[in-house]
Amino acid sequence: MKAIVIEKPGQVAIREVPFPERKKGEALLRVLYGGICGSDLGSYRGTFAYVDYPRIPGHEFSAEIVEIDENEYGLRKGMIVTCNPYFNCGRCYSCEHGLVNACMDNKTMGCQMNGAFQEYITMPLERIYDGQGLSPRVLAAVEPFCIGYHGVLRSGIRKGDKVLVVGGGTIGVLAANAAKAIGGEVYLCDIPQAEEKVRRSVETFGFAGSVLNAGPEAMKEAAERITGLSETGSGRTANGFDVCIEAVGLPATFQTCIDCAAYGGKVVLIGVGKKNLDFNFTLIQKKELNVFGSRNALKTDFQELIGLVRDGRVDLEKIITNTYDFQDAPQAFADFDKNSGNMLKVEIDFTKIA
Repeated sequence: MKAIVIEKPGQVAIREVPFPERKKGEALLRVLYGGICGSDLGSYRGTFAYVDYPRIPGHEFSAEIVEIDENEYGLRKGMIVTCNPYFNCGRCYSCEHGLVNACMDNKTMGCQMNGAFQEYITMPLERIYDGQGLSPRVLAAVEPFCIGYHGVLRSGIRKGDKVLVVGGGTIGVLAANAAKAIGGEVYLCDIPQAEEKVRRSVETFGFAGSVLNAGPEAMKEAAERITGLSETGSGRTANGFDVCIEAVGLPATFQTCIDCAAYGGKVVLIGVGKKNLDFNFTLIQKKELNVFGSRNALKTDFQELIGLVRDGRVDLEKIITNTYDFQDAPQAFADFDKNSGNMLKVEIDFTKIA
């Protein structure tokens, strides 16, 4: 069968690979649609922290069940599904305490192990989730939504909280949608080069506004304008955002979140990067900030979001800006690499493989 392979940074090819062998407790799935994640793009660029080469990418996908045994999960042949792509070890301290998304030996499809960008895959039954009638195209976008949603839940956003989401890519936009669905007043932030993409996202999803990150001074002015000012002994100071969500993975954007958060505010780190940040950590103590890491997602996140999208509370179709046929996958990666400032969610259609 055919698979999409990142052979080394900057090089994607379609290769013949062995057909998977289904084991007891697994289902055989035919992949329908797959989304190119920011981590897949990072693997293509050679900047992602958790990958080696060659690698079959892909952990955002929808599929059809082709072969399956009788099971306790209500899964059956012909069902359109998505899957949890984070494989936890089940033995480490985190797993023993139920934090399976933070497994100390996690292996995510497309990163530490081969992913779903191939014609057929096998999956353990407990990782397969009924798509509840969502189209395969939309269902493939549920996993990245789960990443943002999990981070938003970590922050404990309350109705009316002012929320700054730093990063106008797919994960940032989906985190912003999750925060808005919970009741946050959401502002989407990115660099001036992505102004048009941020503007479209704000208009499309009805966020409260946008912020262009042209540097510390611009962010300070935006915080003052949006959150208001308080009189302090050292002068007037911005109140700051109740919640800041980092969805880029750069030192500068994490610093932005620390700087823009209110005293007693919350910072959630979703972005993944390789670089270090040298900063005055006493600011965390001074502001009494709550800083949360957010990694992967849980079964409950998948199930809740499938229901939320099914009920029309978020239109995931609007996230998908570009779709490529399977044989055009190398071009999809190249285009996304060059135009990531304008492309939001890029999907590959596996349904017409020649």
